[in-house]
Amino acid sequence: MLILALAVCALYLIATGHISARLFHHEGPKHKLSILVGSLAVIAHLVLVLDGIFSGSGQNMSILNVASLVALMITLSMTIASFSLPNALLLPMVYGFAAIVVLINQLIPDSYVIYIDMRPALIAHITLALFAYGCLMISMLYALQLSYINFRLKHKQVSLLHSSLPPLMIVERIFFRLLLIGTAILTLSLISGFVFLDDMFAQHQAHKTLLSLIAWLLFSILLLGHHKLGWRGRPIIIGTVTGALILTLAYFGSRFVKEVLLGM
Repeated sequence: MLILALAVCALYLIATGHISARLFHHEGPKHKLSILVGSLAVIAHLVLVLDGIFSGSGQNMSILNVASLVALMITLSMTIASFSLPNALLLPMVYGFAAIVVLINQLIPDSYVIYIDMRPALIAHITLALFAYGCLMISMLYALQLSYINFRLKHKQVSLLHSSLPPLMIVERIFFRLLLIGTAILTLSLISGFVFLDDMFAQHQAHKTLLSLIAWLLFSILLLGHHKLGWRGRPIIIGTVTGALILTLAYFGSRFVKEVLLGM
């Protein structure tokens, strides 16, 4: 699988370089070629993830395998969305991150085997949690794109007018839609955890539950503030990035310490 992993990294980096090189060209990136290369990378990445998780008995849900799965979900979503949504600025970031995750996963192999097939309730909870995290990470990327476009408009950089960057209002509309969907799925994930799992505040997962609730509360306040009070701009962007970081700490914090730092 090392050769396949290197091929995935190469394809992602080629797509990243191709899009980045023409990002501010007046005609924009050559969509068909970059998406073709990106799609090949996503397909090969899918094969790699399936082999990494299901190659032995049980499911190897190590932190790096989960990170690779999340990266795959994001790259797949963003690649499909690129046919109808303006996300050329985000694709190099997404593809580049996926390449790094795939490479690290090969250089630092890890194992954390569980048996999901014996616990269908856990499947539902994990699936909702992964989709919520993926959607909210994409909304964070759109928040960063929103901040970047806003910055360039305020500084009256003429090159913005001749680039392939999307209009500010379109990006903002997509961002709030993703934030709403991600928060709704996170809500379902938390409810499924409290309903189907034995104890969401057990010692080994209390921090995850607490941090997830804090992130959910923050995202909910942002959406309520936008809907009722018209919040937008810098406070929303900072709040979204903060919530995404809190959720990342909830999902990966303790496992990173246990599996990576203490396992070295």
